[in-house]
Amino acid sequence: MATAIDKLGWIANIILTIIPGLGFIVQGINRVLRGKVIMGIIWIITLGLFCIGWIIDIICVITKKKITFLA
Repeated sequence: MATAIDKLGWIANIILTIIPGLGFIVQGINRVLRGKVIMGIIWIITLGLFCIGWIIDIICVITKKKITFLA
């Protein structure tokens, strides 16, 4: 199932992911919308898994790869 974030253009997705603060919230909400409610809540509360997950998200968006264990 494609979410609204998936339908955004590549540049818009990079911008939403890279902006500190906004990136944590957007990616956390994206996980909740994909049905990963617990992971999404953890993502938002811990600020992208203490920034490590945030950096992984940036790399995934830029390379257009998906890492399933953090999905």
